[in-house]
Amino acid sequence: MQKGTISVQTENIFPIIKKFLYSDHEIFLRELVSNGVDATTKLRALAQRGEVKGEIGDTTIEVILDAEAKTLTIRDRGIGMTEEEVLKYLNQIAFSSAADFLDKYQDSAIIGHFGLGFYSAFMVADKVDVRTLSWQKGAKAIQWSCEGSPDYTLEKIDKAERGTDIVLHINEENKEFLEKYRVESLLEKYCKFLPVEIQFGTRTEYETIGEGEDAKEESKEVPNIINDTHPLWKKSPTELKDEDYIKFYRQLYPMSAEPMFWIHLNIDYPFNLTGILYFPKLGNAVETNRNKIHLYSNQVYVTDDVRNIVPEWLQLLHGVIDSPDIPLNVSRSYLQSDANVKKINTYITKKVGDKLQDLFKTDRPSFEKKWKDLGVFVKYGVVSDEDFQKRAMGFSLLENTKGEYTLLADYKDKIKDKQTDKHGKVVCIYTNDRDSNDALIKAAYNRGYDVLLLDSVLDNHWMQHLEYRSELGFLFVRIDSDSLDNLIQTDEKRESALSEDEQTTVKGIFEKIAGATPGVQVELHPGAPDDLPVHITRPEFMRRMKEMQSMQGMGMGELPDTYNVVVNSNNPIVATKLLAEKDESARENLAKYLYNLALLHQGMLKGEALTGFVEQSLAKV
Repeated sequence: MQKGTISVQTENIFPIIKKFLYSDHEIFLRELVSNGVDATTKLRALAQRGEVKGEIGDTTIEVILDAEAKTLTIRDRGIGMTEEEVLKYLNQIAFSSAADFLDKYQDSAIIGHFGLGFYSAFMVADKVDVRTLSWQKGAKAIQWSCEGSPDYTLEKIDKAERGTDIVLHINEENKEFLEKYRVESLLEKYCKFLPVEIQFGTRTEYETIGEGEDAKEESKEVPNIINDTHPLWKKSPTELKDEDYIKFYRQLYPMSAEPMFWIHLNIDYPFNLTGILYFPKLGNAVETNRNKIHLYSNQVYVTDDVRNIVPEWLQLLHGVIDSPDIPLNVSRSYLQSDANVKKINTYITKKVGDKLQDLFKTDRPSFEKKWKDLGVFVKYGVVSDEDFQKRAMGFSLLENTKGEYTLLADYKDKIKDKQTDKHGKVVCIYTNDRDSNDALIKAAYNRGYDVLLLDSVLDNHWMQHLEYRSELGFLFVRIDSDSLDNLIQTDEKRESALSEDEQTTVKGIFEKIAGATPGVQVELHPGAPDDLPVHITRPEFMRRMKEMQSMQGMGMGELPDTYNVVVNSNNPIVATKLLAEKDESARENLAKYLYNLALLHQGMLKGEALTGFVEQSLAKV
C-alpha cells in the first residue's frame, strides 16, 4: 500500500471546498455524474479514432444508493485511470483532466472544464473511494481513498470492468442524500438530458403476452434510465413536427397551458448555441413567469438564472438554451460576462424579432388574437431594448375597446383629425377598465373619438415611453381624466344651457354634497345633452404619480386621492329637473343620487354610502 499527501497550497483546502466552493451542496451529484459522462465521451472519441479496439460495450452510467451502508456510488464504464493518472488528476487540485484531453483532441465534446468538480464530493461525504481501471491494455485496477484531508491511500484492487466507481460515504449532516426520492429529484433536475444513459435502480415494466382470452399481463424489472440522451433541441427542426415541440413543452412544464409558438435556435458561428424558446400564455402574470429558461452546457443543467445571457424582457419566455461557449465560474452557478455572452444576447433578440415579424406578416388575424399575451413581450421589449424597439414598429399593435387592432405606426393617421390638441399633440384616449368606464366610452364614440384598451401591468410604462418618442407626437389621456374635454380641439363649441346665476346655483348644490370631501372639486361642463349628468374625472398628473408610486413601491407617503365631480350643465336632468325642484331637501337628494351614481360608475361607492344608495334606489321603485 502506498501513502502520500495531496499537493495543495494549504491544509485548510478541504474546509474551504466544503463551505465555499459551491453555493449548494446538491451540486455534487451533477459534478460527479458529469465527470462520468466526460470519461465515457473520451472513450467514445478514442474508439472513433481506432485507439480502442473492438466494441466498447455498454456505457451506461449507474447511480447506486445503499442506504444501509450509507454510500452513494457513481459508476461509469468510461476511460478509467491508470495509477499515474490518479496521482496526476486526483492529487493535484484544480488540474483538469478534461482540459488536458482537449489539448490533445480539440474537436471532442467534453463537459468538464474544472478539476475541482470531483472535490465537490467532500461537501457531503466523510470519505471518498475511487475504484478505477483504465482502458489501456495491461492496466491494473487501483483504489484511491481520502477522508477529507490532504492524506490519501492508494492500493491495487481486483476490478474486472473498465471505468471508475466513485463511492461516497455520506456524512450525518447530509444524510438526505441517502433518500431515494432526494437522489431521484437531483438526477431529474441536473442530469435529465445528459448525452450518456444514466441508470438509477430499476422500474417495473408490464407486457401483454398472448391474445384474446389467453392474453395475460406479465411484469419484469428493467433498468430505470432517467435521462433523454437526444433532447429535442439537439435535433434538426426539419425532422420535427408541432406535436414534438408541444410534447417536449409538457415534459418541461407539466402544469402549464400550451405555448402560443416557439423558436428553435441553432447556430455554430461565431459561437455554438442550440435551444428552443417557447412563448407562453402570460396574461398579466409577469413576475410569476420568470426563471423558466433552463441553461445547459453540453446538455448539463447549469441554472435557470439567465439574466446575463437573455435580455430582461425575454426572461418571460420558457424553454432551453444550450451552449458550451458560455463562460461559467468554478461552480457553474454564475455566468460571467464576455464577448460571447453579448453576441448570444443580440442573436436571441434578433431571432425573436424575426419570428414576431414573420408571424404578423403571414397571419395577422392569428397574431391579433394572441396580442393579449404577445403584447406583454413586445411592450416590455420596446421599453427596455432600443434595438428591438426599432424592429417592433412593424408589429406593435394598439387595441381599442371595440376589439379593433391598429399598427402603432398607423394609429396617428387614424385619429389625428379629431383627436389633436392645441399644441399639436395627438391625444390617445384610453381606458384600463372597460366595464367601469362604459358610459364614458360610449360618449367618446358618439363624439367620433377612438378609445384604446390599455389594461396590462406594463401599459403605464409603455404609454410614457411612447410619449417620450417625439416622432410619434402622442399624448395619452385616460377617459376619466379632468383634462380630456379641454385637450381635444373639435369644431363643436357648446354653450351651456344655464345662465351664469343658474350655473352658480347648480355648482353650489353639488359643492354642498361633495365639496366637503378632501381632494374633491366640483366643476360644470357644457357636454352633450345625452352625456351623463354627472361623472368623475381625475387630475392626469396626480393619477400617474399615484400609479407610479404604487408600481415602484415608493415609500414617500401616500398621495391624496383627488378627483373632480363634473356636472353636465346641458343634461336635461340637471338643466331642467334639478333646477325646477323647489324643495331644497328634494333638490339635494336628487343631486346626491346623481353624485352617487357617478361614484358607482367608477367603483368608488362603498360601505354605508353604497347601502344608502341602494335603499334610496329601491324607494323609488
